[in-house]
Amino acid sequence: MRVVPILLALAFGSASAHTAVTSMTPAADATVSAPKELVLKFNEPVELRFSTFRVLALKSGQAADDGAQAALALKADATELANTPLIARNLAAQLRIPLKSNLKAGSYVVAWKILSEDGHPVTGHNVFMVK
Repeated sequence: MRVVPILLALAFGSASAHTAVTSMTPAADATVSAPKELVLKFNEPVELRFSTFRVLALKSGQAADDGAQAALALKADATELANTPLIARNLAAQLRIPLKSNLKAGSYVVAWKILSEDGHPVTGHNVFMVK
């Protein structure tokens, strides 16, 4: 029967998918007034205690990739960060990241490192601008 191979392919295909950020507010590449928080939504619940999220102002001429790497290397309470430290320890499909109240005009990188359900770390980043 052909049903068994199809079911096996579906089961193993979904097991190999990685966790992903499906949306961000403010949206990637959006220009907004200084937001009070960022909202990230994921395609599946994320174990927040094994995840890292950072928001950092990009320096003039700094590439988003370099800014994301720098942001993830900082400790959660680093003064350079535009977000306040997170104390999330639960499983969630959405995360609200509180931002500091003094965001100045410029570009900000939102960087994350999350542990995918299959055990693989997933890193990524987006950029938004404050007017």
